[in-house]
Amino acid sequence: MKRRSLPVAAALATSAALLLTACGGGDDKSSDKDKIAGADQGTEKPKKSAEPAGAAQDKPDGVDVSLPKDMNLVFDWDKPKDKNEAAAMDDAANYLRAIYRGVDKRTAKEAAVTAYSTGEGLHYAQVQIGEWIKGGWTATGTLRHYDATTRSTTNGKSVEVAFCADAGKFFGKEIKTKKILTTEPSISDFDYFKIIMVKFPTGDDLWQASKVFVETKAAKCQ
Repeated sequence: MKRRSLPVAAALATSAALLLTACGGGDDKSSDKDKIAGADQGTEKPKKSAEPAGAAQDKPDGVDVSLPKDMNLVFDWDKPKDKNEAAAMDDAANYLRAIYRGVDKRTAKEAAVTAYSTGEGLHYAQVQIGEWIKGGWTATGTLRHYDATTRSTTNGKSVEVAFCADAGKFFGKEIKTKKILTTEPSISDFDYFKIIMVKFPTGDDLWQASKVFVETKAAKCQ
């Protein structure tokens, strides 16, 4: 059995149903930027310095988001011209790196997780990490993210970062046996994410994931 990337755990069953409903319609044509879901989500102080983010660095904002060599997260997307949207996109990537760093380090209290998430985004990350830990798995292979879009609220404090994820070459690995849990390619390899990033009030370029919407088995990402 292959362990899916960022599985929606049983503990989030109610939230997951809401998230899937919210994303399932695929309506990306809305012109009302003030109605981004979760735009009013508050922030929590991260355990880090508020320095400019650098998605390609191991320690953007002073927080370690490095991963093992066999755990490769690829972000195949172009940065938007808008400064805030570009920073939010960088930190959305760092949020995902932070989750898998937590998986690798076997802790949901990883500093990078608390740095790059808040509210429901933090809860989502901690539950996902917890599921991998309880299952006795880590991850290996390449997880590709692509077809990213961004959308801002008019006040500039929230950005929706949406993208596809292909886990066709990304697998669970049993900690004890080192066995890689592979499966045949299928629609289950594809997910569509919408992450609501909120600007941390005292940081110039620091953004945190406040909500995570996931559409699994996303045909539009094939």
